[in-house]
Amino acid sequence: MLNIILFGPPGSGKGTQATNLIEKYGLLHISTGDLLRQEIKDETPLGLEAKNFIDKGLLVPDDVVIGMISAKLDSNSNAKGVIFDGFPRTIAQAEALDRLLEFKKAPINIMLALHVNDDALAERLLKRGATSGRTDDQDPAIIRRRIEVYKNETSPVANYYGTQGKLVNIPGEGTIEDTFALLVKELE
Repeated sequence: MLNIILFGPPGSGKGTQATNLIEKYGLLHISTGDLLRQEIKDETPLGLEAKNFIDKGLLVPDDVVIGMISAKLDSNSNAKGVIFDGFPRTIAQAEALDRLLEFKKAPINIMLALHVNDDALAERLLKRGATSGRTDDQDPAIIRRRIEVYKNETSPVANYYGTQGKLVNIPGEGTIEDTFALLVKELE
């Protein structure tokens, strides 16, 4: 089983590259963002609670996210592997994910971390917000807050997996195709 964490700040291309990797390797895609957006769209109690956090540029509580991931894994037990996109976002989440995957006997194999400068991230997010309808991609102040939250709370997760020898840094400012080629090279 090949379990990958695709890591990087908002707007770094995680969703796009996850789609490409899923197509190439036939893996299950777990995007906490997609799971949460579906809950919000369905206006479930979890979705409404999550929307309150997301609209402020904050992270959704860990226990909610871990529970959703466990259920997704359980409902896809025959998957060849998993690409985790946008999760874990904190060291506590990384530790909880490692415990969950250890219990399921399917540990993380590699973290592929996409690196993109702040100005390029903001530009990408504003462009996405203009077409996606996502409110968190339309307000420059929220975008700046999300990037700061990433730097302060999320980027230390790379060091966590680095100490396990699982971190590979990938430049993410090139074309979609160039970045994808770098990701594939690391996996092969």
